[in-house]
Order: sequence, then structure tokens, then C-alpha cells
Amino acid sequence: MAITKLSQIIDAVKSKPKKTLVAAYANDAHTIEAVSNAIDLGIIDAILVGDEATIKNVCAQEKIDVKKFKIVQEADEQKAANLAVKMVKDGEAGILMKGLVSTDKYMRAILNKEFGILPPKAVLSHLTIMEVPAYHKLLLLGDVAVLPAPDLSQKIAITNYLINAAHALGIEKPKVAIIAATEQMSPGMPACVDAAIISKMADRNQIKGALVDGPLAFDVAIDMESAEIKKLKSPVAGDADCMVFPNIESGNVGYKVLTKFCKGESAMLVVGAKCPAVLSSRGDTSQTKTYSIAFAALMAK
Repeated sequence: MAITKLSQIIDAVKSKPKKTLVAAYANDAHTIEAVSNAIDLGIIDAILVGDEATIKNVCAQEKIDVKKFKIVQEADEQKAANLAVKMVKDGEAGILMKGLVSTDKYMRAILNKEFGILPPKAVLSHLTIMEVPAYHKLLLLGDVAVLPAPDLSQKIAITNYLINAAHALGIEKPKVAIIAATEQMSPGMPACVDAAIISKMADRNQIKGALVDGPLAFDVAIDMESAEIKKLKSPVAGDADCMVFPNIESGNVGYKVLTKFCKGESAMLVVGAKCPAVLSSRGDTSQTKTYSIAFAALMAK
């Protein structure tokens, strides 16, 4: 049965063997609280890399038992991220998580040629699951935070990442919308051209395991009435499970509109590396981070 709520991911993960998570520069209350929640839920074991005194102080303030974590001392932000990534590479952890470290330093550690965890020729991308009250099921988005202007090959990788994540959620044949400003095929718009190529690749079984259509405008992808008014015949329109955005501007704005205006809740990962890497904003709630940890545990091998 397909998962339709973020809370159901936690239930699904409980039946899997526990993974060890390492949090990079885990000096903030939201990260520590989320990791603590995930431990209490029985879905992970955890290592916190950061300033030990700060971590213990946060735990005291939040009334969290510090003994439930393994703490590795490293007060420098970049060095903490580097150490956390190296622990994944050395097999000490199977999930990576961003703590208070800035995104650029976190990504720099993942991409490091000496101890990083990006396989050769792999595409690193951001994947988001949204639970939006106005929509009838979970919605998977890519890429809203990592790839600024994905080319065709990167969009194909994003499409496959979304399909794999949808399968992990129990969606046997996910519906993938390749988003553009219009559902009309406009040769002068690169987003439309890329969308048409990816859609045809799926028709020819070069992309497997999903129904893929594009170009599709945002409205027709998620609203059946809009698709019917525009007389659009599509196996995806009005019922999309996944959206591939043409660039980071459209993806990031779309994500934030769904979050702030539509009161959506989310879980977020960086995929393409040797393990799932939790990448939520430093301002995200501990609830969002807990869901992201559960999502990572679901995706971890």
C-alpha cells in the first residue's frame, strides 16, 4: 500500500533494520531534538559531530538525555562536516545529516575528492516530499535547492531519483510531470524541449517504472479541472506524484509557496551520494527534520 502521509514513513521505517546517522556540526536545538525524536521512535542510532560543550548545553536546556548519542568533538564548522562525511565513507554511519553547518560547507564536504561520498559521474540532487493539505496525496519535487540550471542529462537523473523515491513510498507506477511554463510544445523554450525529450524517452522505455509527461504547466499537473478546461489528454495531468522543475528558481519558489501559503509539511534529502544526506534548512522545525531522517532511513540501503 502506498504511503500517503509523512507520518506513515516513520511507521514503514520501523520494520527495517536500524541505520546509524551522523549529524554534521550538530550544535543546534532543532537538529538535536530531531535526532533525539528519531532515536526515541526506534528508527536510527546517532552520532553527533560538533562542539561537545555546546551539544551538552543544548541537551540540558531541552531536557534531552545526552547519553543517547555518541558525541565526536569538533568545534570547527567545516572540519565537523568533513569528519561526518569521512565517517560515512569509512562505514561508521549510513545516513548523513546537516546540522548547523552552512549548506555550501556541507556540500563541499560531500563533494571532496579525497574523502567525499559522490560516486564517479554521479549527479547530486535535492529531493523533497511535500504533504500539502490542499492536495490528495504526497508530492515529490526535484530539484529545489542544489542544481541551479540542470541540463538534460541532469533532468533525466532527477526524474529517475524521483521515480526511485516514489517506489520506496510504495507507488508502483508514479506519475511524473516535467514542469514548464506551458503545456504547449514551444520549440523556443528549452524547458519545453527537454520535457518533451524526457517524456518520449519514457514512452520508449528508456526511463522505466513511471508514467512521464511533459511539458506540463504547474496548474495542469496537479489540478484535474485545469487539465479538462484546457482539453489536455495526459496520463499525468491533474494527478502528478512527482514534479521535475526546469531550474532552481521555479523549484525553490514552488516549494516555498507550498510550504508558506499552502501550509505544506516536508521531508528533504540530497540524493546521488553513497548514502542519503538530510538537507533541510537551518530554520526548519524539528518536525521537518524528523520526517527527513525517516525519509533517509527509508531510502538507505
